[in-house]
Amino acid sequence: MESATLDTRINLSQNMDSSTRQKRLARWYFGGIASAGAACCTHPLDLIKVTLQTQQGKLSVLQLTGKILREQGVLALYNGLSASVLRQMTYSMTRFGIYEVGKPVINTDTFLGKIALAGLAGTAGGIVGTPADMVNVRMQNDVKLPPDQRRNYKNAIDGLVKVYRYEGFSRLFSGATTATGRGVLMTIGQIAFYDQIKTTLLTTEYFKDDLRTHFTASLAAGAIATTLTQPLDVLKTRAMNAKPGEFKGLWDIVKFTAKLGPLGFFKGYIPAFVRLGPHTILTFVFLEQLRLNFGYMKQ
Repeated sequence: MESATLDTRINLSQNMDSSTRQKRLARWYFGGIASAGAACCTHPLDLIKVTLQTQQGKLSVLQLTGKILREQGVLALYNGLSASVLRQMTYSMTRFGIYEVGKPVINTDTFLGKIALAGLAGTAGGIVGTPADMVNVRMQNDVKLPPDQRRNYKNAIDGLVKVYRYEGFSRLFSGATTATGRGVLMTIGQIAFYDQIKTTLLTTEYFKDDLRTHFTASLAAGAIATTLTQPLDVLKTRAMNAKPGEFKGLWDIVKFTAKLGPLGFFKGYIPAFVRLGPHTILTFVFLEQLRLNFGYMKQ
């Protein structure tokens, strides 16, 4: 009898602990940490995507990957990792932070409310993250250039300093227009859709606030985000990687890309999804684990 009572108490305690964990909220900086962790895992895929977008040739994903591995080795696939992490700690931390802080202010019970807040967060994140994003693109693109044409930044900070010193402050925000537009669409596709899909799944009897739900919602959000952002991602990559004076403006880049046909704006789509899908999944899995284990209870 006493054993049965003890078992009941243990089960009740475990259920209360589980319920308490699931009611915890994410701290504003969890998104940046989670995104940085995901970037460390998916960086080689991001590098292949950038290299595909900036080439005018017809090399496939496998051909390009093989070429990089043969000529420069495995470590070349991690070129620009420091810039990638810096980008997540500026761009992603800003957009996730604003979204989390803005939830009590903007009505996110509706999908339109989620989209509005995500758009605002994406705008700020796109602007703040542009300098690190540009250095990231340049460091990754070095792998396909001849040795005498490479920029050879030692790390992200070295890249920022050299751009500022030799090209001026304004150059740090080259591609900010497309980066901001992409940031808006990316944040809507990733965060707003993830939030909505997860909320919808939890209203059914088949899903709970667990890894299966987080994986399903983030996979769908990754596919949506890739489709929404790919055209702007191609333009942003070309703008950031361009040499001073190579293009007169955004419209010039659009015309240059259009020479490849409509699919030119979706160049690198498959590696973009192969990279963004796992990145989105890992980001939200890490974020949800941080929330469940280190989050705070609403006052």
